[in-house]
Amino acid sequence: MMLGKADAPARRAFGWFMLLALVVLAAGIGLRDPWPPDEPRFALMARQMLESGQWLFPHRGQELYSDKPPLLMWCEAALFGLSGGWRAAFLLPSLLAGLGTLGVTYWVGRRLWDARTGLAAAGLLLASFQFVEVVKHAQIDPLLLFFVTLGNAGLLLHCLRGPDWRACWLGCFAAGLGVVAKGVGVLALLMLLPYAWARWRGWAVSGVRDVPAAGSGGQEPAVHGGVASGMDDGEPVVRDRMLRRGQPPAGGDGWRWAAGALAFLLPILAWLLPMLATALGSGSPERLAYVQDLLFRQTAQRYADSWQHVEPPWYFLGVMLADWLPVSLLIPLLLPRWRRALREREARVLLPLAWWLLVLLFFSLTPGKREIYLLPALPMAALAMAPYAEELLRRRWLQRAAFGLAVLAGALALAAGAWALLGQPHAARRIAAGYELADGGRALWWCVIAAGTPFLLAAALCRPRRGVAALLAGIAAAWVVWPLATYPLLDANQSARALMARADARIGPDGQLGLVLWREELLLQARRPVAEFGFSRPWEDQLRDALAWQAQRPGRWILLDSDAMGDCVDKARAWKAGVANRNEWWMFDAAAVRPACRPPGGAAAP
Repeated sequence: MMLGKADAPARRAFGWFMLLALVVLAAGIGLRDPWPPDEPRFALMARQMLESGQWLFPHRGQELYSDKPPLLMWCEAALFGLSGGWRAAFLLPSLLAGLGTLGVTYWVGRRLWDARTGLAAAGLLLASFQFVEVVKHAQIDPLLLFFVTLGNAGLLLHCLRGPDWRACWLGCFAAGLGVVAKGVGVLALLMLLPYAWARWRGWAVSGVRDVPAAGSGGQEPAVHGGVASGMDDGEPVVRDRMLRRGQPPAGGDGWRWAAGALAFLLPILAWLLPMLATALGSGSPERLAYVQDLLFRQTAQRYADSWQHVEPPWYFLGVMLADWLPVSLLIPLLLPRWRRALREREARVLLPLAWWLLVLLFFSLTPGKREIYLLPALPMAALAMAPYAEELLRRRWLQRAAFGLAVLAGALALAAGAWALLGQPHAARRIAAGYELADGGRALWWCVIAAGTPFLLAAALCRPRRGVAALLAGIAAAWVVWPLATYPLLDANQSARALMARADARIGPDGQLGLVLWREELLLQARRPVAEFGFSRPWEDQLRDALAWQAQRPGRWILLDSDAMGDCVDKARAWKAGVANRNEWWMFDAAAVRPACRPPGGAAAP
C-alpha cells in the first residue's frame, strides 16, 4: 500500500533518511580506483567481458574464474556503459544495492508494523558498522544482501500479511537472483521454516488480516508486551485471527507454491542453461572444469570441507558483537522483550528472529568462516529490534552510554592521530612506508584526527541527554570524512596505479612487460598490453614461462612480487619498482637472469 496524503510526514522522514544514506554510502565515489583484495578482480573481469564479448565465462587474465557466479561482473560492465568510466561504475552496484536494502527494510517494517518501526529498522541497519563498510566496497556481498533481504521481505509479507502471492513470488525470484549472485541466496527460503512451525503450533500467521479498529479514531495503538499491535501505515488495527491449531492449509494453493518454486528457479536457469549448453557444446576441457568447480567444489565441497578461513563454531558470536557495533550493544537489552513477545505468539518477531538464528547456525556448522558471511542476517536482526527501539531510546542511561561512546570514539581517534604525528612510533612509520607516504604519513594521521573530530563536536552539541543522536551523527560524519580525505591520498598506492606508471616508464616506449606472481590490480592498471602466464599456477611455473618469453626478443621486462625472485634473478641487477599494498615489486630485464636459469638458446641482453 502506498503512503497517502495523511502519511506525508512519514514520507518526508523516509525521504530525508534516504538522502542521508546516499550521502554516507556514496561519499568518495569517483575519487579512487578499485582496491584489493576483491575490487580489482571483479572490475578486471567486467572489463574483459566488455572487450571480449564473453559474458558466460568470466576470465581473470587468460584463466577462467570459477570462484563466484558472474552477476556482479555483469552489473559493473553494464554500469560502465552508462557511466562511461570505471571509477564510478565499479562502486555503483554496491551503492544501489545498499540503498535498495535500506528501502526494502523500511518497506517490510512499515507493512508489518508502521512507518516509524520501518524507519527504525532501516536506521539500525545504516548505523551498523559492517553494513556501511561492505556497501562502500565493490564486492558481491552487497548484491547478495539486497536479494536476500528482498526475498525475506516478500515471504514475510505473504506469510504475515497475506495471502499475498505476488509478494511471495517476488521473494522467491529475489532468492533465485541471490543464487546467481553468490550461491547462498537460497537462504532466504529458510523463512518458510519458522512460518511452517508457527502455523503448526497454531500461531496467527498466514491468512492474518489487519482491519482498522472500530471507533479507534486517532488513538494510540494498544501495546502488548512492549510491541505495538498490528498496524497498517500508522493506523491502529486489530487482528482477525483466521487460523486455529491444527487447521490445514487452504486448498487450491498448490499451483501458487509451484509458481513460487518456478520464480526461484527462473533466474538460475536463465544463467545456468546457456552456460551449460555452451560448455558442453564446446567440448573445451577448461570450460568443463569451470562448470565442475563452480557448481560443486565452490558450493557443497567448500561448505562441508572448507580449505581456508577455518574458525571455531562460536566465531560468529564475536563477529556480531564487533562488526554490528553499535547496534549489537542492544541485543542483551532485547532478549527479555523478545522472550515476552514469543510467549505472546508474536509471529512478526518470531519469523525474522528465527531466520537470523537459522542463518547463524548454517554458517556456524561449516568449518570455513569469514566475517562477511553473516551480513545477510543483519537486516532481519534490525527488523526484530525495531519495534522496541523507541522504548529503549527513552532510557536516560542508554542516552548517557551512547554519549560516552561518542566521546570515547572521538578521543581515541584524536589521541591515535596525535601520537602518530608527534611521536612517530615504529608502527606509524611502518604503515606510512607500506603506503609509500611522504613525511612519515603526516597527511594520513591528520585524516585520523579529522575523522574523530565530528564525534566530539556532535557530543558537544547534543549533550548527554541526546547521546544517541551524538553517536549516530559522529558515525555518519566519520563515514563521509574518512573516504573524502583518504581516497585521494592512498589511491595511487592502493590501486597500484603509481607502480604501473613507474613500470611503464622504465621499459620505455618500445618495451614489453610480463607479470609473474601478479595481482589483479596490476593487470587492471597496466598502461599497455602485458604478458601474463597464469594467475593460479605456481610462481615457479610462471617464472619459467616468463623467462622463455623474455628470451625471445630484447626489450622485454618482467615485473614480479619479491617472493618470486628466487635464485634465478640477480637482485643487484634488478630494479625495485616500489611497494603497493604492502607488497614489494621488482623488475628486471634479461641481463639480470643468472646463466643457469636462461632458457636454451636464450641470451642475456647486453
